[in-house]
Amino acid sequence: MKGEPRRAGRVGHDAGHDARQATPAAGRGSAQGRAQGAAPPPMDLPPVTLSEHAGVRYLHLGSIWVQGGMQIRKPQAIAIDYVQRMLASLLRLPSEALDGRAGGLAVQLGLGAGAITRFTAQQLHMATVAVELNPDVIEANTLFFHLPPEAEVVCGDAGAWLRQAEPASVRLLHVDLYDHEAAAPVLDSADFYADCRAVLEEGGTMAVNLFGRRSSFGDSIGRIAAAFGADQVWSLRPTREGNTVVVAGRGVVVPGRDELVARAAHIESRWGRLGLPARQWLRMVRPYRTTTEPPP
Repeated sequence: MKGEPRRAGRVGHDAGHDARQATPAAGRGSAQGRAQGAAPPPMDLPPVTLSEHAGVRYLHLGSIWVQGGMQIRKPQAIAIDYVQRMLASLLRLPSEALDGRAGGLAVQLGLGAGAITRFTAQQLHMATVAVELNPDVIEANTLFFHLPPEAEVVCGDAGAWLRQAEPASVRLLHVDLYDHEAAAPVLDSADFYADCRAVLEEGGTMAVNLFGRRSSFGDSIGRIAAAFGADQVWSLRPTREGNTVVVAGRGVVVPGRDELVARAAHIESRWGRLGLPARQWLRMVRPYRTTTEPPP
C-alpha cells in the first residue's frame, strides 16, 4: 500500500485534514474519453476520497490508507518517500536513455495519485501508459491530480493488460497495486512477475512497491527473483512507513561505482528539486538475497 495512513472521509473534516469524496463532474474534463480499452469495472470497487494536509493532497480508497499524494503548489514534485524510491529504477538505465528523444515506453500499473505518470510523461518526455482498474481513480486524477493529457490511460485489469501487451516493448515499468485494505499486493504471483519481465525490453527495468500487513516480503521478492533471475533483483531500505521497493531488470548490466555515481549526479542535477535524492539511493540499494524480511 501507500505510505503512512491518513484519515479521509466523504464529507467534513477529520484531525485537521480537509476530506471530501472525488465525484465525477460532467463537463470538467472527464477521463472517460481518455481511458483506452476500458472494460466494465467490478461493481464493488471502493469509493475514492481525498484529504489535504500541510500542502499535500492525498488520494484514498475509502479507508485511512494513502494511495498517493501530490504537493498542491508543486505538482511535478514527488511528494511521498516510497514513490521517490520507486524511481531508483532510473539508476539501472544509462543517462542517455532518460532523454525523451531516445524513445522508450514507460508503463505504470496502478495509477495512484499519478506522480510517476506525471514524471515519465512530463519530465522524462517518454511515451507513457497508465493502467488503472478503478474509473473513479482516473476521474480523480483528471480533476485533482494534473493527469497529463499526453499519457494514455487504460481503464482495466493490470494482469490482463500485460498479457496482451507487445513483448519487449517497455523500458520503465512501475508496479503499485493495492486495494483499499492495503493487506498485500493485489497481483503478486510468479506468473504475474513473469509477464512483467516479458514486456520489458532488453535492459529495461521494473520497480515494485511491497507493503502490507499480511504480505511476506521474502515470498514476494523470491517470486520476482524466480522470474527475473537473482542477479537482476535489488531492494532498497524500507521507508519509515514500511514500504520496500524492489527493482528488477531484464538483462541489465550494472556499471562500476564511478558510473553509478555519475548517473545519480545526473538524476539529481535534473530532478533533485522534485524530490529525487539519487545519491542517497546508492546507499540504500542491496542485491537480492534469500531472506524472509526486508533489508534493515
